[in-house]
Amino acid sequence: MSTIFQNILSHPEIAAIWSDTGRTSFYLEFERALALVQADLEIIPREAADAIAEFCSDVSNVDFEDLKEQTEKIGYPVLGLVKQIVRHVNAKAPGSGEWAHWGATTQDVTDTTTVLQLRQTVDIITISLDAIIINLGNLAGAYKATPMAARSNLQQAVPITFGFKLARLLCTFQRHHERLLQLKHRLFVLQFGGAAGTLATLPANKALKCQAALAQVLDLATPEIAWHTERDRFAELAGFFALLTSTCAKFALDIKLLMQSEITEVSEPFYEHRGSSSTMPQKRNPISCAYVSAIATAVRQHAAAIYEAMVADHERSTGPWEVEWIILPEICTLTGAALKHTRDLVAGLEVHPEAMMKNLDITNGGIVAEAVMMGLAPQIGRQVAHDVVYELCRQSAENNVHLLHLLCADERVMSGGLSREQLEQLCDPKNYLGLSVEMVQRVLSNQ
Repeated sequence: MSTIFQNILSHPEIAAIWSDTGRTSFYLEFERALALVQADLEIIPREAADAIAEFCSDVSNVDFEDLKEQTEKIGYPVLGLVKQIVRHVNAKAPGSGEWAHWGATTQDVTDTTTVLQLRQTVDIITISLDAIIINLGNLAGAYKATPMAARSNLQQAVPITFGFKLARLLCTFQRHHERLLQLKHRLFVLQFGGAAGTLATLPANKALKCQAALAQVLDLATPEIAWHTERDRFAELAGFFALLTSTCAKFALDIKLLMQSEITEVSEPFYEHRGSSSTMPQKRNPISCAYVSAIATAVRQHAAAIYEAMVADHERSTGPWEVEWIILPEICTLTGAALKHTRDLVAGLEVHPEAMMKNLDITNGGIVAEAVMMGLAPQIGRQVAHDVVYELCRQSAENNVHLLHLLCADERVMSGGLSREQLEQLCDPKNYLGLSVEMVQRVLSNQ
């Protein structure tokens, strides 16, 4: 990742999890735990397990240049690492190194490592998601009664409150939080079955005990059966990341639109030169929103690639598995970046209620046309009221006259028996917020 963009299009803490050092540390954690568990079960000698565990306790014991050369030669890093373990342990305790990696296969180590990396990644993602939910709740509560225009097909529709708009987003993030909790027990599962997943290399009376003990030490669930080519666990998470970042992008899109010079109802958090133009000094571009939108697009494309990796041949695949090696680190760092930008946007969002109120008036009452129609409907009929108000709205727009004046001057309207005062009430956007406030409160009660 570019040094310049690493804090924008990536997430340094998550990137460290997926770095060579981070990944190899988890390889070592697997091999250490496996050796100690097998010693407890008397599958391998205790002396050998202790010697293996000693080497595996410190990633600095690994010769990364040798590991790089071996990986390029073999095609996979695990065997090159196992060779180093064997060589170093044998040098200290002759013969003990031969007990390393006992009964395991490359994909056992790799998949379990990936699960451990994903667990740490999800922990970081969860922190950002929780912060977004908390801050959105605060915003929604603060602006639960602040009127603004709803937009339908990019046109003003009817009045809502800004809190209502935010609460819909909040409710979506709450569902994402629920989804994340639900998928964890399917995702955080050990892979340990040997060549084809049958544990054939271990004593039959100890194999499943070894598997269960290894899972317990690594704090993972024990698999019902091997899943070397059943990749739904990772695909589910990729799909979740696509959902999550797409929600971030929906929020970013709305913020971009509301930041337009002609609208200015909200602004991104401001600090000196943020979103500046190199040639137009007046510009304050929605730069964080732009990054969220771009990142979310990439995440959705990466999710599709992980779905492709599900189509794996037989018991051990030839190619689809390696797709995960390319995509998972990127989809994790991108998701982390999108959540970080969104968290900062929500935490520092600048809200302009006066602009929202001003924009409610730009249609000369057109935004409450539905309210007027429904107010007239019991007196003159709904369809008649619709057609009358439609006609008056056209006149209002063409002649720049407020709808209220046209209503009061129209015999068809006045024949319905509504007074001017009643029409004034119908034409006040603040009186047509529906249950915006109550619905905000309902969402906030789920916090």
